[in-house]
Amino acid sequence: MSATAAHFRLPCLSWRFASVWSRNFRVWRKLALPSLLGNLADPMIYLLGLGYGLGALVKTVDGVPYVHFLAAGMVCFSCMNTASFETLYSAFSRMHVQRTWEGLMNAPLALDDIVLAEMIWAASKAALSGTAILLVVTLFGFTSSALALGVVPLIFLIGLTFAAMGLVVTALAPNYDFFMYYFTLFITPMALLSGVFFPLDQLPAALQTGAQLLPLAHAVAIARPLMLGEWPPAVLPHLAVLLAYAAVGFWLAVSLTRRRLLK
Repeated sequence: MSATAAHFRLPCLSWRFASVWSRNFRVWRKLALPSLLGNLADPMIYLLGLGYGLGALVKTVDGVPYVHFLAAGMVCFSCMNTASFETLYSAFSRMHVQRTWEGLMNAPLALDDIVLAEMIWAASKAALSGTAILLVVTLFGFTSSALALGVVPLIFLIGLTFAAMGLVVTALAPNYDFFMYYFTLFITPMALLSGVFFPLDQLPAALQTGAQLLPLAHAVAIARPLMLGEWPPAVLPHLAVLLAYAAVGFWLAVSLTRRRLLK
């Protein structure tokens, strides 16, 4: 088997990843409160600022108050950002700067387990952040349907999806500055084209078609109906897209990280 083929083989995983997840959790809990407040601040500023400011002009979207329409987008937006920042800046620090991953590989741990742990850890943080936003949104009265509870497992899946994608970028990044390309060229346009701030049907037809390729659009398509008290149409295809991004992203992340660290 060639070196390239060895790097891109299927991941070989074990339950040992849990020890790495636990290690990350123990480090994080020392600064848990400021970390959680930081994750809450940005989406809440968008929600309240745009929800009430722009909402005073727009009034309703698809028959619901604009702030209620925006709430679901902010839950998904928060999950995307939290998972992305964790797998980019924090995971890159552990991999490249602090060389924590090298130390972990001296234990009976495979690199595949470490990458899996990083993905699940980022998804866990995203789930915590997204659930906190969902709770605040509920307390403000922007959602009152019991179907909104269905958003909780979706939040974790969104975290897995964007964590996997972020780890791909981390495996390729030479330094922290590289991440600006990912945010500027991918994350920010996706937030604007995925129905977070306005309905997709307001976009030109070509952009509507392109939006169907974006994972965030499929996340919002599930979360918004649930938070508005409706069962989302075509939920299985939306879930399939998110799962596909997570699975392929994880495989690429493991393969590219092997090529980078196991030369």
